Amino acid sequence: MAVLFLTLKTFSAAGGVEKVGRVAGKAVYEYAAGKEDAWFYSMYDSPEVTTEPYLPAKFFKGFNGNKILFTLASIRKGFSSNIIVLTHVKLWLPAYIVKKIFRKTRLVLIAHGIEVWEPLPPFATRMLKACDVILPVSRFTKERMKTLFDIPESQFSVLNNCLDPYLPKPVDESNRHACREKYGIDKGDIVLMTLTRLTILEKNKGYDKILNAMQTLQPAFPNLKYLFVGKYDVAEKERLEKLIDQLGLKGKVVFTGFVPDEELAEHYNICDVYVMPSEKEGFGISFIEALYYGKPVIAGNRDGTVDALLGGRLGLLVDPRSQEEITNAIEKVIRNVAAFAPDRELLMEHFSYEVYRERWREVLGG
Repeated sequence: MAVLFLTLKTFSAAGGVEKVGRVAGKAVYEYAAGKEDAWFYSMYDSPEVTTEPYLPAKFFKGFNGNKILFTLASIRKGFSSNIIVLTHVKLWLPAYIVKKIFRKTRLVLIAHGIEVWEPLPPFATRMLKACDVILPVSRFTKERMKTLFDIPESQFSVLNNCLDPYLPKPVDESNRHACREKYGIDKGDIVLMTLTRLTILEKNKGYDKILNAMQTLQPAFPNLKYLFVGKYDVAEKERLEKLIDQLGLKGKVVFTGFVPDEELAEHYNICDVYVMPSEKEGFGISFIEALYYGKPVIAGNRDGTVDALLGGRLGLLVDPRSQEEITNAIEKVIRNVAAFAPDRELLMEHFSYEVYRERWREVLGG
């Protein structure tokens, strides 16, 4: 039994797709450990990138953006592999060539979200149809793909994302005030938080509506603040700062910029409620992270987030296009934050790494 795991960039970036690649790679490695062969090829990571603790460096090859070398090496290795796992549809070329020659080679594709929500080039579409198993990270993505590409139900197996097994443990509540102080947030402030990259090119995260909700709620909750965690484009930050001034929220909103994974725990600890009524989440790992840190979550009901919140069992789902629903949900939660604390046992039952690893064993063959 030999497995080839192909990825774009996994160990040198911090995005959601990269997080999925790291954790999926670990699960596949642990499945393949002790068997004949398991290799992990990355198109964009460098050969020297640190892969541990997710998987031993000796099983990893980074091609540093050399697409031709990556493709040729993947085809060559694919010829001796029983299973090829693709972490992104853009990796279709070497997998499709191997499948055309060795039809018994199993192709397994992880489908995240927007990359498979629109029509693809003809050859990429053929690769999709040639996959033995497609693993959408949510039911939303599965249904979109079924309709768009006319793929039968039997080719799909929904595999929700999970919590990273190396996610920092929750921070002691006694450190909460110290974490807040460095951002000028007072002990008695009620803090909303969104973790995302702010870019002028994407306006489907719902944070404008959160700011509008804050303006409405300020008379009743003058100590309400908003924490943006994540990288930002200068143009988008400038646009938001103008909106903040227009809404009379100056001094109420904090932009942290990029935060490394090892500091996530203390940033989630700063907030009282996690809010992101997005419309384009394939799943939304930040939602289950916020739940892991014990925070009430408010999210949109028009994308893969529905899976992350178990249809509303783990948080509040709102229409992301409805300002009224978003405002009412925020008010409802901040009036009694403790009443909306997530069910940790339910969270771990569905989104722990152990559950995720077992699902990979089922996909790969026991």
